[in-house]
Amino acid sequence: MAQDLALAQSHAFALARTLMVPVTLFRSGEGFGVLPSDELDEGEVEIIAEYDPFSYGPAH
Repeated sequence: MAQDLALAQSHAFALARTLMVPVTLFRSGEGFGVLPSDELDEGEVEIIAEYDPFSYGPAH
């Protein structure tokens, strides 16, 4: 998990473009994480943004 939001956002966008699937940037406790959107259980984390590789920037 990353501690820096800007770094986490950069990695989330890069991961979405690499995997070519939407990924979600989330906060859990003190850190930030990224998972493919369809693998995330939304009840346990605070969602920051979703990145869609077929658009530019966050999807939401």
